[in-house]
Amino acid sequence: MIKLEVANRMIEAILKRGAELKLRPISAVVVEPGCVVKAFQKEDGASMIRFEMAVGKCYAALALGRSSTLVRIRQDEKPNFIRHLTAVSDNKMFAEGGAMLIRNEAGDVIGAVGVTGDTEEHDEELAIHGIRSVGLKIDTDFEGQGRQFIVRRTAGTDGR
Repeated sequence: MIKLEVANRMIEAILKRGAELKLRPISAVVVEPGCVVKAFQKEDGASMIRFEMAVGKCYAALALGRSSTLVRIRQDEKPNFIRHLTAVSDNKMFAEGGAMLIRNEAGDVIGAVGVTGDTEEHDEELAIHGIRSVGLKIDTDFEGQGRQFIVRRTAGTDGR
């Protein structure tokens, strides 16, 4: 479970960092498992449907157990696979970079952060910043610590 105070601190750090980098207006969401929204903020000047985009990125990350950037890469490699998952999710998945899984000290997934408003690279950078700003972890913090932490970056990188 993610406490509301922690979720709000993550979003505060994300928005502050976006302003420091002079990025476009940012929207950020923190969700718990099942993509249940804990907190959301949208900066003044952010365009419409940013909530839906941020949540869709989180849904994709949680559904496939990897960052939404890796879901987008998977879509490029296996479009029918992601098209099917998007359809069976009632179009809740948005395969675009900017969402990261949130892990606790033990490596358990406790939610996701989705950021939207700038490039997917900047959005993902902000998501990572928000997670780390409150002392929580991301996937790469657990690489090499067991098969439950293996993250396939592209098709074939693990021989499959």
